[in-house]
Amino acid sequence: MKSNLISAFVLFSSLITIALEAQKKVSSSPEDVGTLSGIIAAAYHGISGEAGTSRQLEKMKTLYASNAIIFKNTSIEGKPSREVLTLDEFYGGMGDLRESGFFEEEINREVRIFGNIAHVWSTYQVRHDKNGPIIRRGINSMQLHFNENRWWIISWGWDGERDGNTIPSTFDSY
Repeated sequence: MKSNLISAFVLFSSLITIALEAQKKVSSSPEDVGTLSGIIAAAYHGISGEAGTSRQLEKMKTLYASNAIIFKNTSIEGKPSREVLTLDEFYGGMGDLRESGFFEEEINREVRIFGNIAHVWSTYQVRHDKNGPIIRRGINSMQLHFNENRWWIISWGWDGERDGNTIPSTFDSY
């Protein structure tokens, strides 16, 4: 009986150690989350990559607050539409990005900060290949909160260019 308890304790301790080590491997570095520029760069970098390559989804999730929302704005039959996603839903739908290659880069940023909150307007462009033609553009709207000596993304929404919805010149480039 005593040996079974010892074996169970050793197994339990090993599992805890493995879980903690796995958590360390996917945690964000201070460079990724210590500044607004760092966390935004980490987010863009994390979803971008060549066709057939996996994304660092577990690390990406560490950029977001646990209750963060992601929303995309679109137009369906000419009417505004918005889809709200959880982090798992958003990252679960990234398979298509891995199949075709996806490179999203920031081309302009406007920031407003008050206390521990920030709102970032980040104009982006997307390519299938790193140096390929631009396939779409739009604006990301990000809300962030500074807590525990780091920035957390609390919401990220976007809307893309389309007929009647072009990027204003003030948001177009640096």
